[in-house]
Amino acid sequence: MGGRTTWLLPALLLLFHPGSAAITGPKAVSGLERDSLTVQCQYGPGWELYVKWWCRGADWDSCKFVVKTTGSEQEVKKDRVSIKDNQKNRSFTVTMEKLRLNDADTYWCGIERAGTDLGVQVEVTVDPVTTHCHYGPGWENYVKWWCRDTDQNNCIILVQATGSKQGENTNSVYINQSKRMLTMTMSDEKNGL
Repeated sequence: MGGRTTWLLPALLLLFHPGSAAITGPKAVSGLERDSLTVQCQYGPGWELYVKWWCRGADWDSCKFVVKTTGSEQEVKKDRVSIKDNQKNRSFTVTMEKLRLNDADTYWCGIERAGTDLGVQVEVTVDPVTTHCHYGPGWENYVKWWCRDTDQNNCIILVQATGSKQGENTNSVYINQSKRMLTMTMSDEKNGL
């Protein structure tokens, strides 16, 4: 009888520990600014009718709920984040839309239950969008610029740089003269997009 009790106690403790095997998800996910990001978390049998949630913050005890299901398969949306439970597949999906750089943080996929909820930590990173523009020979010493509009005459210049130096960094622009390439890193927070 002592052998059965010996393995039973660690197994019971595992069920009550946040991040237990009753729920799993990716350790880390990443997306591009202004794009969408989807996280899928799986859970074991018996948890189908429980409320699932997405929470923000590295500290389990002070994590802020972003969105919760109702215990059904109906999608729930709050601001730019939605959650949908697929009880047949025992998984739920969280979608974050129109990503911002400050959305990067530690989040949790979780299941609400009596006592301590079940959860698994997910690290979310958001990267700025980078674009490369190539130019032909003879344009090395001209001013390069990036603007916001489809009509060049109404274009609002976001960043501009001269091309007289190799590897010049001006705001979010990098000019590589040997490759005749302008690299622009766009960020909503830097450029007011």
